[in-house]
Amino acid sequence: MKLKTKSLLTAMLVGVTLLTAACGNSKSSSKSSQSSADSKYSYVYATDPDNFDYTVTSRQTNSGHLINFVNGLLENDKYGRLVGALAKSWTVSKDGKTYTYHLRKGINWVDSEGNVYAKVKAQDFVTGLKHAVAAKSETLYVVQDSIVGLSDYVNGKTKDFSTVGVKALNDTTVQYKLNKPETFWNSKLTYGVMFPVNAKFLKSQGKDFGKAAANGILYNGPYLLANFTSKSVIEYKKNDNYWDKKDVHIKDVKLTYNDGSNPDGLYKSFVTGDYTSATVYPTSADYKNVVKNSKNNIIWSDQDSSVYNFTFNLNRQSYNNTSKKTDKAKQDTHKAIMNRDFRLAIQFGFNKTSYNAQSTGQAGAMKSIRNMMTPPNFVQVKGQPYGDTVEKDLQALDSKAFGNVNLADAQDGTFDATKAKEYIAKAKKALQAEGVSFPIHLDLPADQKAVTTLNKAKSFKSTVEKNLGKDNVVIDIQLLPEDKYLAATYQATTAAASDYDISNASGWSPDYDDPSSYLEIYNPDSGAMLTTLGLTAGKSTASDTAAKKELNMSEYADLLAKAEAITDDTDARYTAFAKAEAWLLNSGIQIPVNSLGGTPSVTKKVPYTQPYAQSGMYSSLGWIFKGVKVQTKPVTIAQYNKAHKAWVAKRAEIAKADDK
Repeated sequence: MKLKTKSLLTAMLVGVTLLTAACGNSKSSSKSSQSSADSKYSYVYATDPDNFDYTVTSRQTNSGHLINFVNGLLENDKYGRLVGALAKSWTVSKDGKTYTYHLRKGINWVDSEGNVYAKVKAQDFVTGLKHAVAAKSETLYVVQDSIVGLSDYVNGKTKDFSTVGVKALNDTTVQYKLNKPETFWNSKLTYGVMFPVNAKFLKSQGKDFGKAAANGILYNGPYLLANFTSKSVIEYKKNDNYWDKKDVHIKDVKLTYNDGSNPDGLYKSFVTGDYTSATVYPTSADYKNVVKNSKNNIIWSDQDSSVYNFTFNLNRQSYNNTSKKTDKAKQDTHKAIMNRDFRLAIQFGFNKTSYNAQSTGQAGAMKSIRNMMTPPNFVQVKGQPYGDTVEKDLQALDSKAFGNVNLADAQDGTFDATKAKEYIAKAKKALQAEGVSFPIHLDLPADQKAVTTLNKAKSFKSTVEKNLGKDNVVIDIQLLPEDKYLAATYQATTAAASDYDISNASGWSPDYDDPSSYLEIYNPDSGAMLTTLGLTAGKSTASDTAAKKELNMSEYADLLAKAEAITDDTDARYTAFAKAEAWLLNSGIQIPVNSLGGTPSVTKKVPYTQPYAQSGMYSSLGWIFKGVKVQTKPVTIAQYNKAHKAWVAKRAEIAKADDK
């Protein structure tokens, strides 16, 4: 799932996530005082949603809302288990390739006013997938190669959707046939591309289906959209026709637009009771008052499964936002970016700790650092963290560059000023021989009003220029209004529209529980996030093809294919993916920086009452309101720690039982 940069949006996500459940007044009681089922929740949002077609959109700024409006077959409970949502039960064939789901009876589609429109039927899942193809879903990659016949239908090799392996066996039974076994298949069902669509409503709406408005979709989830006023407010109301309404404790949700220009205002609004939660900023001048009033309530969240990175534009085509004056300057920058030693020099010269400290202060500077695309503990290889295998493979690829690199979370594994100087010297020698003039100027876009994010951009500029020398590299921060910033980065829909040399505007959260969900996004043939590298999936322009060839990205594609082919041995599969990940890290075309989490906040949300997931739409922790309970007083450290201990113990108990 494509994530927006770690800006105010991230602050909102972290501030409201249960894993950050911390908060408020030091004088408040640590005892939970839960509100009734008609409680309210208020906070902020940073970017308007622009698409409510849940089968199509890949942006968390859309999906974070939609997960409250529409259910699929399965959902995650608060311990991370996959449990029935619209499906009450399911079976799997012995060969692991046929999944049959039995729907709950009496599930309703309702309109934005809560009026019953129709019953949810098995055929709605067939309609949903067919529509996703017709609408050119951004998320088809999640299932296109999984479901029998789907890829051929998408590519036009067949025109008959009945050849696709999804069938409504009757009104309450839907079946999927897979090309090969996928132990992680069920985790894909928590993603919008697999959600149902009512055919009658779809036809009646035409091109207006999925428009970002209350009447753009039908609802079968816990909430209805009550109000959306652009750059002003988004409000939800409880769906009284929801199948599991007993587990919906918050009746009204109100999110107010905030441009990030006044981070301290979040805490102040929390204190006055306007907001239910608030991220707090140790670097702000007002933080001393936060500590004075709430020192017993500020809790640091754990890291989650997201990853935010810097990406190099490997084939830049747009120069609307640049400090470059000549074509030669543009060509010199491109040649430098295509030089691996130059890319590694940037990475080794980048101090992630200083970068993170711009929002969390020194106390939290390392808490969210990530050094891999896939979290080191996302899966296990023979009982050991996946990251251990990746680290060994990376060191084997280039022991000089990575022999002493530590890929574990919560520490800066790649910052090395001495090595940065060594690699920029190597790059400079080679590039000057090609006629490249120094210093190399790199355009880095930044939202001019998002204070915290802007400070991070300045930190990146400062440490890179200091450690590589301004006579070698200059980071030109391009200050842009929010709309232009988003159009050039996070919301760029094509490689050609990606207007930067290097960007930190996007991140990634996995779509399903397998390393491929992280690594396939840069597959040169089909990658969902290639545009952030300035590249296009498959064959494209001559310059695009040339860039992929120069980087030898076909080797990466081959490594991915070898791993994907292993379906009967998870240890072997993950070992193969580790080699692909090592290739990606060794290439230096992107720099993993941090995850969500590792951030202090205050809240009145009861800890660990909402769904938890590492992947899919339910990993949008801060956005999900089903199951969430709100108490009248701020959560205390003691309350949080007690809840955290119980939650961890229960997850361990579940994992042990699953291993038997």
